[in-house]
Amino acid sequence: MKILVINGPNLNMLGLREPKIYGNETYADLCRFVEDSAAELGVEIELFQSNHEGALVDRIQEAYGVFDGIVINPAAYTHTSVAILDALKAVAIPAVEVHLSNIYEREEFRHVSYPALVCVKSIYGKHFEGYREAMEFLKENYSPRA
Repeated sequence: MKILVINGPNLNMLGLREPKIYGNETYADLCRFVEDSAAELGVEIELFQSNHEGALVDRIQEAYGVFDGIVINPAAYTHTSVAILDALKAVAIPAVEVHLSNIYEREEFRHVSYPALVCVKSIYGKHFEGYREAMEFLKENYSPRA
């Protein structure tokens, strides 16, 4: 199984950004965790991060016909981006939305998730472990048949 792992804006600032919410681990730490988890699960991954909405949309579109699943942390675009929602709908690749924090325990404006309207699962508040859970879910439920 081949999974695209997409991270949105400000995730590259992990370790500096609001450590009481996101912890002290860096984006490099997250990448290592995801890579190690993928190896343990026996799935192939590609990591992508951008602070730009259009770049995230482009990468989702480029995934069509290449990836079997998407794990996406749209970050702040979760609450604003119809474009990311539409890109996920267009490619129709099973996608799992992941958030390090529990968006439903934060500010009210964060309670809206556009990607959740099309994602097959949403995982909130499990920090890095949410990425492993997302990949495992995709592997168990959407692996291509040999």
